[in-house]
Amino acid sequence: MTRTAVVILNFNGEHFLRAFLPAVVAHSPDATLVVADNGSTDGSQRLVREQFPTITLLDLGQNWGFCEGYNRALAQVAADYYVLLNSDVEVTPGWLAPLINWLDGNPNTAAVQPKIKAQRQKTHFEYAGAAGGFVDVLGYPFCRGRIFSHLEEDAGQYDQPRPVFWASGACMLVRASVFHALGGLDKDYFAHMEEIDLCWKVRRSGFEVWCLPESTVFHVGGGTLAAGSSRKTYLNFRNGLSLLYKHAPPPDLWWKIALRLMLDWVAALSFVRTGWAHTAAVFRAHYHFVKSFPRERAKRRALAATPYAVTEMYGGSVVRDYYLNGTQRFSELPKARFSSPK
Repeated sequence: MTRTAVVILNFNGEHFLRAFLPAVVAHSPDATLVVADNGSTDGSQRLVREQFPTITLLDLGQNWGFCEGYNRALAQVAADYYVLLNSDVEVTPGWLAPLINWLDGNPNTAAVQPKIKAQRQKTHFEYAGAAGGFVDVLGYPFCRGRIFSHLEEDAGQYDQPRPVFWASGACMLVRASVFHALGGLDKDYFAHMEEIDLCWKVRRSGFEVWCLPESTVFHVGGGTLAAGSSRKTYLNFRNGLSLLYKHAPPPDLWWKIALRLMLDWVAALSFVRTGWAHTAAVFRAHYHFVKSFPRERAKRRALAATPYAVTEMYGGSVVRDYYLNGTQRFSELPKARFSSPK
């Protein structure tokens, strides 16, 4: 069994592999490198076979999505630690050692992420993870360095290591034993918010999640689904409801779901000015959430034995803070509210 496996899930990302694999090979000397291919139809597999012979190629045969693709890939990889690394991530010298060393020395930590900055604007944080993720009272995700679409410039303000609520699936080191014990990623999510769900289960199981800014990577973002994709809108709204339903404490569940639905409808109406595709995506997400309710209820019941109350959650509403109070920086949020378990 290898100690650490860096596993890149790829779907038609030949251009990203060509651009970023050389750095992964150069800067990951102590890790086994794996590209798990989700049925690509471009030259991805040929590129890996011909130009990166030290990398193990797993052909998954078809596009299983991010979640089930990783589940199937990691079932074939024997390692103590897995790095889930997006194909559009540029790693840097020394990026991996701090993450491994932290897990080695902190057995109660199950997952860690580096500081994630924008590959196309390297002075700023990147949307998918920044300097560690959190959720608010209604399950809305945000990060140190990113609240909704506002990305902060990195001036070292979040350079201290700290526990966070969730680590980004763009670049996450996770204990293999914990990943498998928790059933991996929820395949019904397909993509988007699956790492938040996994980390929520990690936190409910008593483990911690950390961000270690000593390690830095750069993420392009939107490599598979662009930011303007209505498919991405659908997945985010559907999976966001699933996330809240699976994990909200019983006394708060239904008022939170009702309020979240109302805010979703407000968002759907706001999308009208840019076209109906995103509005329709929100209502389609709600329809499919309701349609899959028996399955969602079974997932919630399966988690019922684990604690609902966890730390590093934000007890306020980031929607109110951002849209009504004009709060755009993580450092401006009331620190006292992060002690709330709800």
